[in-house]
Amino acid sequence: RRHKMAAAEADLEVPTALCSDLLDLSAKDTALKWLQTSELPKEIYLHLARYVPKIYCLGPNLNPKSEDLLAQLALLAPLDFYLCGEDPAVGLTKLKQANKPSHLCGHVFKVGEPTYSCRECAADPTCVLCMGCFLGSVHKDHRYRMTTSGGGGFCDCGDTEAWKKGPYCQKHEPNISDASEEDPLANLSDDLIARAYNIFSVMLKYAVDMLTWEKEQELPPGLEPPEREDTYYCMLFNDEVHTYEQVIYTLQKAVNCTQKEAVSFATTVDRDGRKSVRYGDFQFCEQAKTVIVRNTGRQSKPLKVQVMHSSVVAHQCFGLKVLAWLGHVIGYSDGLRRVLCQVGLQNGPEGENSSLVDTLMLCDSKLWKGARNVYHQLLMSSLLMDLKYKKLFAIQFAKNYRRLQTDFMEDDHERVVSVTALSVQLFTVPTMARMLITEENLMATIIRTFVDHLRHRDPQGRFQFERYTAQQAFKFRRVQSLIGDLKYVLISRPTEWSDKLREKFLEGFDAFLDLMKCMQGMDPVVRQVGQHIEMEPEWEAAFTLQMKLTHIISMMQEWCANDERVLIEAYKKCLDALQHCHGGFTDGEQPITLSMCGHSVDTIRYCVSQEKVSIHLPVSRLLAGLHVLLSKTEVVYRLPEQLPLSELSPPMLIEHPLRCLVLCAQVHAGMWRRNGFSLVNQIYYYHNVKCRVEMFDKDLMMLQAGASTMDPNHFLMIVLSRFELYHIFSTADYGKRYGRENANKDTIQQNNTLIEEMLHLIMMVIGERFTPGIGQVQPCDEVKREIVHQLCIRPMSHSELVKALPEDENKETGMEKVIDAVASFKKPGVTGRGLYELRPECAKEFNLYFYHYSRADQSKAEEAQRKLKRQHGEDTALPPPALPPFCPLFASLVNLLQSDVFLAILGTVLQWALEPGGGYWSESMLQRVLHLIGMALLEERHQLESSSEDNDVTFSFTLKISRPGAPSSSPSVLAMLETLQSAPHLEVHKDMIRWILRTFSSIKKIRERSAMSPVSDTGAQTVEETVRDKDKAERKRKAEIARLRREKIMAQMSEMQRHFIDENKELFQQSLEDLEASTSTALEHSPSSPDAALLSVGPRRTRVSEKRQVVTCILCQEEQDIRADGRAMVLAAFVQRSTVMSKNRRRVLQDPDTYDPLFMHPDLSFGTHTGSCGHIMHSHCWQRYFEAVQAKEQRRQQRLRVHTSYDVENGEFLCPLCECLSNTVIPLLPLPRGSSSMSEQPSLSQWLKTVCQQTKALHALRKKEDSAGDSGPDEGERMDETRLPEGFRPDQIPKNPYSGSIKEMLTTFGTATYKVGLKVHPNEQDPRVPIMCWGSCAYTIQSIERLLHDEEKPLFGSLPCRQDDCLRSLTRFGAACWTVSSLPVVQNHFTRLLAALVPDEQVENSPGLLDVDMFHLLVSLVLSYHTLHCHDSSGLSLDAAQLHLLHLVTMAHIVQILLTSVPGEGSGLGFLLEGGVSSCRSTGLRLSQKESVIDGCGVVLFGRDHHGPGE
Repeated sequence: RRHKMAAAEADLEVPTALCSDLLDLSAKDTALKWLQTSELPKEIYLHLARYVPKIYCLGPNLNPKSEDLLAQLALLAPLDFYLCGEDPAVGLTKLKQANKPSHLCGHVFKVGEPTYSCRECAADPTCVLCMGCFLGSVHKDHRYRMTTSGGGGFCDCGDTEAWKKGPYCQKHEPNISDASEEDPLANLSDDLIARAYNIFSVMLKYAVDMLTWEKEQELPPGLEPPEREDTYYCMLFNDEVHTYEQVIYTLQKAVNCTQKEAVSFATTVDRDGRKSVRYGDFQFCEQAKTVIVRNTGRQSKPLKVQVMHSSVVAHQCFGLKVLAWLGHVIGYSDGLRRVLCQVGLQNGPEGENSSLVDTLMLCDSKLWKGARNVYHQLLMSSLLMDLKYKKLFAIQFAKNYRRLQTDFMEDDHERVVSVTALSVQLFTVPTMARMLITEENLMATIIRTFVDHLRHRDPQGRFQFERYTAQQAFKFRRVQSLIGDLKYVLISRPTEWSDKLREKFLEGFDAFLDLMKCMQGMDPVVRQVGQHIEMEPEWEAAFTLQMKLTHIISMMQEWCANDERVLIEAYKKCLDALQHCHGGFTDGEQPITLSMCGHSVDTIRYCVSQEKVSIHLPVSRLLAGLHVLLSKTEVVYRLPEQLPLSELSPPMLIEHPLRCLVLCAQVHAGMWRRNGFSLVNQIYYYHNVKCRVEMFDKDLMMLQAGASTMDPNHFLMIVLSRFELYHIFSTADYGKRYGRENANKDTIQQNNTLIEEMLHLIMMVIGERFTPGIGQVQPCDEVKREIVHQLCIRPMSHSELVKALPEDENKETGMEKVIDAVASFKKPGVTGRGLYELRPECAKEFNLYFYHYSRADQSKAEEAQRKLKRQHGEDTALPPPALPPFCPLFASLVNLLQSDVFLAILGTVLQWALEPGGGYWSESMLQRVLHLIGMALLEERHQLESSSEDNDVTFSFTLKISRPGAPSSSPSVLAMLETLQSAPHLEVHKDMIRWILRTFSSIKKIRERSAMSPVSDTGAQTVEETVRDKDKAERKRKAEIARLRREKIMAQMSEMQRHFIDENKELFQQSLEDLEASTSTALEHSPSSPDAALLSVGPRRTRVSEKRQVVTCILCQEEQDIRADGRAMVLAAFVQRSTVMSKNRRRVLQDPDTYDPLFMHPDLSFGTHTGSCGHIMHSHCWQRYFEAVQAKEQRRQQRLRVHTSYDVENGEFLCPLCECLSNTVIPLLPLPRGSSSMSEQPSLSQWLKTVCQQTKALHALRKKEDSAGDSGPDEGERMDETRLPEGFRPDQIPKNPYSGSIKEMLTTFGTATYKVGLKVHPNEQDPRVPIMCWGSCAYTIQSIERLLHDEEKPLFGSLPCRQDDCLRSLTRFGAACWTVSSLPVVQNHFTRLLAALVPDEQVENSPGLLDVDMFHLLVSLVLSYHTLHCHDSSGLSLDAAQLHLLHLVTMAHIVQILLTSVPGEGSGLGFLLEGGVSSCRSTGLRLSQKESVIDGCGVVLFGRDHHGPGE
């Protein structure tokens, strides 16, 4: 090592020795020599071969300043001289003066530099200005967006395609006299052009060859140095896999550097992409490489390390310098830039795609970060600044696109340092994008490349993201960049179409449909029945893809809308694709015929609640969008013969979107709860503003498209069938039948919710007509309506409104254009923020059932609007708003409102509402029905008022609701409404019913004026009377609203109780029989004396035989007996350190590794609490579940949900059933068999004497074992002399009664309690493990006792079943945990515990009596005594021992109280028993502990009222 360091120090002196030689070198002479030679490349290479190794890389520590100075003198100055043909200072100045300033800015942004984009004038959001250009432009007075650059882009000032107006700032404004297309080479002489071409060709090839050179110890031909040194570099390269810490640790081991040096190395590697970490001979460097590769290759691919000859590194360093020099030189002249572009894009001898630029691009992923940055800068300052060659470069980029993206997928560097990031500079130029589509088929290339890289498919060819490996997830994130490229290509729509552009766009559209087909139906779900889903399925990847493609799908439709021929062809192709996906859309289901109200329709038997259903239907939704565009562009009316409308199958069109909407309804109804949160999240994003435009909204459009082309009765019957409600509305007397059959209340509640959702869907299909093409509206009307309904909830700030509105591809919502028409701005006060408030005249546009409202939004909006109406003295009805007319293509949708099936649905719900006691309808359902009736009345009134001739109006809803229902005996809808108006149980809806009747009356008058068929006189007379008496009746009714509602609620509760008892008579009878049986059994075992009490502790305690315990695993649903030798069953549990009961929060645990927790201090400064949700699993089922959770968390690199509520790395998980936070499991154990003995049991003093003898025997046995092999005969004799108590066998090893799986779970829970309680690393061998388990048991009982005491509930008499199960399992575990611990260790714990009460000379450092919490001591003694009793065969009862321990600890606790009592407040034991509690509390102690005791089996009752004889 010393020899190598000495050699390195000698090398450091070489530059000084060579300085004179380099300074004597004449750049002018060298350049003249090159000018005269006929073999310029050879001469330059000889010069570089001689001098580059003498300047660069001469030692371990590089000196950039010295190298740059010498390189300028010896290497770059000759290049300048050759290029100028004269002194560079003169020649370059002439070039700069002759050059006309470019109208392009071209300023390259640094990371973090501010950029500005005009929201009014920018062609797209990627068009940005630097600060200087922005301040000198017209855009500073416009609406603009300011962001910070990620680095790599450049200023678009001067690019006329980037700006709708104001493309130039003041600095770059072109001179009018300048020729617009002047050749930049015209300003250069032929000689200069020739010299530039020659020198650029040689030096660019040299730089490209060196940067892409792959041989580590050789140089290209012509560059071999005259003298080859034996010096090498160990070169470490950057990757994005290993962390800073891993690299620093590895370098410290590999090259013996300090941490500071290793941090410096790692920082340089991360910034520049590579760094030399060792310099010396080959063997010296190879040794470091081996260590680095070995240390970093254990868990992933190793760090890239190369041992490179110093001359190779030197030439690569100068190659980067050459690229920087080229970029500097071309800045003097646009002509030189043009020459360099020619050189760079000129094909080499290999033919097409062999230019130097192609070579660099195709080797991009092999270059280190520093090299990439330098050549990317050169590309931007040369090719991208010359408009002619920018197009040529774009063509080459498009030709190589697939290979570049493939290389990027395999590379691990960020996109910002990849050549693929240049796509934003090329594809966002509209003319260039269209040129690349037509000439290079770019659109299809991007999409096919994207699809090729997502190869994980299911058998149907759909994308499958479940069980993605980490590598596949990484690749999926990288492939998303292609979607960004496609967005750049489509962001500017063409105004003129050529035949070639149509052809290539439609070819790209075909590729896009192939992508959509891979997404159609992906990630299907099936309803879980019976058991909760074990593992949450992966759903984020599919929704990430959907969100990334949302704007692409919208832009595709906008391109199609720009040309009639393209729209027609795209519509045909999309329809074919949908038929291909669902050609046999029956999927094998049985065909059925539905009949209702005299109408029949053929469909299939399909239940969303039983079959597979997917939320991803992009092909259906794309077709829906195109169908609406046919109407919007009026193509469907002008060119109907070119459209395949006659081939449409409406049932096929609506089938899958309808299934998706039914899925949402069933989720809202609580039918899919067992499918976990993944489905809930999917439904959330389906409706979320980020996704709904191309998901929920398009599904609704497809239903509108299908319903408009089919019989409305058929449509509604199919809807009823898919909602699984057909049997309800097609069956007479549904309510009565369900009442008779005692239907499940949950089923009725689910059906009620489904009916509500189905009615809401009908509202949306008929009422959502604010999309241009569906309704006769303008695009701004849609934005207005969104804003109105957001402001109907509450006044909102600008940012809140922007978040609630969908953004287009340019990140614009369109809000600014319309906000002033619907809202007024309220300026903020001193604090707060400005808010937009809805203009009063816009309140009439409020629709309670607005389709973008969530349930919470709807509730808030309803409350706000009713409150507003009350403030204005109006009635609180919220009638539907007036709607715009449908476009002709969708005009038939209004017939849904007067169809027979629709009227039957209305009549059925109203009929149910007439019966207040029925539980098969809801007020929300009735509210929706009233809203639908209001919609139908408004539609009829609008048609009557806008019709020019009487016979124009075919809508006759008022006539139909005046007629009797389907059975002639049933009343009409109108008659039922009049009845409901006076029903006391519907007071809240009466305003709406009155509004309906008034509207009905006005329509009747219009019809009468038009001489059309009047309604029956009886109905009219009733209506007039109602209107006349309205005000008078209203005052009386409102005064009684509260009383009526209260009476209604109480009546419903009584009715529910009565029904429940009636419906469950058998269950109640069985419960009574079981109660009687258990009572009689208890009487048999109880003492005959009526005064005798049940005993909970002691040898004569009441024996309670535990029944065979059978439990069910929540994961596999398998039943299992709780047996000691059976498979382990466990409870999900959460262990945590607690200070809830602390009386001294200043006490801090200093050193957890040495802390002895055997004795708990009375101040309970901290303890370990165990809780459980009570759900039971097999241990192996839980282990599989937890391993799956761990694997998923490790596999999931990126989430849509930012935060999770549990830490898997810390052992936490959510209960599979209730999602309760857990971090371990408690094993369930059977009740141990009692050791009852009929022999006479010893007294307390006798028992104490026996126990002391037993502990002494154990002490002697341990000493003998410790001194085995080293002891003399004395020790053996001493052991023999020790008198063992009768029947005590300390050498007898007890048999462990538990199975292997139970023992494993005993260890698992014990270790978890130890780890959490002490906050240390898990160690199952630590002797403190059983102590922490006993402490957790005691602390948990104390906390529950305190809670019950505060709630004034009996001790352990009012426990919820989960707490009862937790306590039972915890206490039985505490009595069994010694079986998996070291027996001598636990026996030693017992000896030390007992010594705190009965002094033992063998035990040192026993705590004082006032320093011990007696309840913890009692629990620990009782639970650890098993280790002593297991050696005793004398017949001593375990119950007797527990009673003695209780007496002993109770007496010690009494002594504690006496020692800490305040004198004068009482005296003697009477005081202690009567008033000692308050005294105890006043001194910080609790007497109530003596009322709680735990035996080894979990029996926990002992108190003042339960003393047995002699106790």
